[in-house]
Formats: sequence, structure tokens, C-alpha cells
Amino acid sequence: MSVSLQEILETIQMVELENLDIRTITMGISLRDCADSNFASLNRKIYDKITFYAQDLVKVANDLEKEFGIPIINKRVSVTPIALIAENCTVDEFVKIAETLENAADQIGVNFLGGYSALVHKGFTKGDINLIESIPYALSRTEKVCSSVNIATTKTGINMDAALIMGHIIKKTAELTADRDGIGCAKLVVFANVPEDNPFMAGAFHGIGEPESVINVGVSGPGVVHTTVKKLGNADFGELAEAVKKTAFKITRMGELIGRTASKRLGVRFGIVDLSLAPTPAVGDSIANILEAMGLERCGTHGTTAALALLNDAIKKGGAMATSYVGGLSGAFIPVSEDSGMIEAVACGALSLDKLEAMTCVCSVGLDMIAIPGRVSAETIAAIIADEAAIGVINKKTTAARLIPVPNKDVGDWVEFGGLLGRAPIIPINSYDSSKFVKRGGQIPAPIQSLTN
Repeated sequence: MSVSLQEILETIQMVELENLDIRTITMGISLRDCADSNFASLNRKIYDKITFYAQDLVKVANDLEKEFGIPIINKRVSVTPIALIAENCTVDEFVKIAETLENAADQIGVNFLGGYSALVHKGFTKGDINLIESIPYALSRTEKVCSSVNIATTKTGINMDAALIMGHIIKKTAELTADRDGIGCAKLVVFANVPEDNPFMAGAFHGIGEPESVINVGVSGPGVVHTTVKKLGNADFGELAEAVKKTAFKITRMGELIGRTASKRLGVRFGIVDLSLAPTPAVGDSIANILEAMGLERCGTHGTTAALALLNDAIKKGGAMATSYVGGLSGAFIPVSEDSGMIEAVACGALSLDKLEAMTCVCSVGLDMIAIPGRVSAETIAAIIADEAAIGVINKKTTAARLIPVPNKDVGDWVEFGGLLGRAPIIPINSYDSSKFVKRGGQIPAPIQSLTN
């Protein structure tokens, strides 16, 4: 692909002044051929395949960073959902696999490794149950391993047994990492309509429809879009959408260039560009600030959902014009602890859990990196998960919940995770009981929207 001098100069300005970066280069690796009835052999094959395919990933990414002058923040690997290739494993054996994944991640030097996952939207196998039960132990004993569980799809409905189980799993994960404010939960996502090619953690895995190995790129530029919106002043919504769309086009072009170059040097297929505006705690790198630049006094006030809908749609339209391979989640993330503007909005009372839930109808994912009181019950967490899943199922979109019940902390307290995970005030939760509802069990049937054949 050709890149003009003007595009190069614009990109340099975006990088130096507006926090533009490649948020992640993620190599997806299929582990389907690692399945083995002998546990030792299975474990060895997993380690050997990851370290073979991804041995040069970090080096190539670092080289591209220097050559193109574009920061590449994270280098990551995603693998086939482990529950699919280790069906015969016990809970203890699954934990050992997680430790093997951690060792492989250390060996190749990546930031995170995703795929400690199960797909249970229509029910469980024995392997699914064992992997899910192992999640709290796996995440408490590893730093880089990320886990996800898909409990719902538009075609199947919502597995409410899975929602309730995941409420308990999240609580247990928080307890086992209580010395670090429940940080294990920051590496655990519960999905509806999970995508198979998402390069962002903690929800990334290498889907069963994916090739042997692939390079997926996640591009992020909230600061660039923020600058664009501020420059427009009082422009009408049509002009605003057009400007964001053009900015998204430029960002995506840069992501495609990096992705295709990386895939060529690594000798694997190029997959997708995920243009998700992923914020960081850094000032000027906030989704909330973009919405406020549109004219909202504070993110969370009336009009916030409409502003986010405009932003999300314009990003996707611009990205789709820049590459034929937009994938993953692509849109705007709203992780509270990772966005300085969101943090401020929650702290001053402008942004509530209910408003965040409404915003997930039109954003990229869902209730993300939200710190809640440690006393909140597993049943209440399950009900929050069910609400998010319902939004995804009915609207035929991906939704997710990454909730952190912080042990020994309550509303008014703060939690400090550090780095990209940031910090957040503990957000209030509705105090009324949902336990009888979530304990009904079974499957919430697929909606009429599922009948598309």
C-alpha cells in the first residue's frame, strides 16, 4: 500500500502531540493440533508451539516501532480457547496449563496471553466446567494469562447457569487476589457474542474459524479524535461525524501498514485491524473527554449515549473505508479505570453504573474495568452480567462485563491498579436483591432476531 508524504507528516503530529499509537500487535495461534490424551504431551506441545510461532514477534514489533516512528504499546498472543483442546483435563491440570502459558509468555516476551477461555453459550462439557472452576486459581498464580467465557449469543440466547457460575468465579478470583485489590478480575471477561479475532485483552482468543496463525492489529487514537473534535468548535453533527470519520480513516491506514508489514516479516497471514478507541489513564487520551468536547459538561449527563453513538458509528465508517479487513470489536471502549475522564465523571457523580449500561448499547463492548464494592454478592454480579448479555443478544452485538469486586473496599474508597489498568473510585450498586431471578437456571431463549435464515 502507498502512503503519501502528507499522511506521514500528519501521522508524526498525531504521535508526538496527540497520543496516537498502535495499542497492540497480537499474534493468534491455533493450538488445535496440540490436543493429546497424555497431559504431559499436551502441555509440552502448547509451550513448544507458542514459543516457536511467536519467537520473533516482539523483535519484529520493536523493529517496526523504530522504522516507522509509531509507538507499539503491547505485543500479545492469543490462542485457541483452552477448554476446546484440553477436554479431559482436571481442574489442577488446567491450572498447570495456565502456568505453562505464563512460562511461554515470559519466554517470548509478550505483555499478555489470551485464550484461557471457554465457550458455553448453550451449555457445558466436562472440560468447560473444569476450566471455569480453575479460573480463580489460574489468574491468581499468573500475571500475563487472560481469561474469557462466552455465555450468550443472539442465535442461542443466554446461558443463565453460566451467568450465575461466573458471578461466583469473579468473587473467588477477587478473594484469591485480595492482596492486590482483586486484580485477577481485571484479566477476566464475560462475553455475549464474542468475536473470534479480537486483539485486545483481556478477551482475546484465537477462534476456531481462524487460520493456523495470524497477525491482528489494534489501533487506538482517542487523543487524535479529541483534537479533531475540539478544532471544529460549534460545527453541526453532520460536520462532526464527517471529521471523525476522516480521522478514523487516517488512523486505520497506519494500522494496516504496520499489520501487513509485521505479517510479512513474521511469515503469517494478516488478519484484521481493530480500530477501537482504547483510552489510557494519561491526560488527553480519554473517550470521556471526546464526548465532553462535543458539548457535554460532563460525561454521563443527558446526551452522553447519543454522543457515543455518533462517535462509534463514525469510527466504523472511517475504518471501513481504509481497509477491507476491519474486525475484532472496532468502536469506542469505555473502561472506567483506564480512562481519566471516566474516572473523574464517576468520582463527581455524573456517571453511574446504570448510565454505563445504557452506553454499552452503542459502544464497542460493555461494562469494562468497573470497580464495585467487595461485599456485592455473586448473585448480584450474575444479574449485572445477565443485563449486559441481554443487550448484546437483543441488539446482535458484542457486549461484555469486566467487573472487579474489590475486597474490603466500599463506595467512597479508591482502588489503584497502576499502568494501563489505572485507578478508579468504587461505584455504587443497586442494593435490591436479584438472587431469585438468577437462580431460576436454564437458558433464556434466543430472541426473534435470531431467526434470520
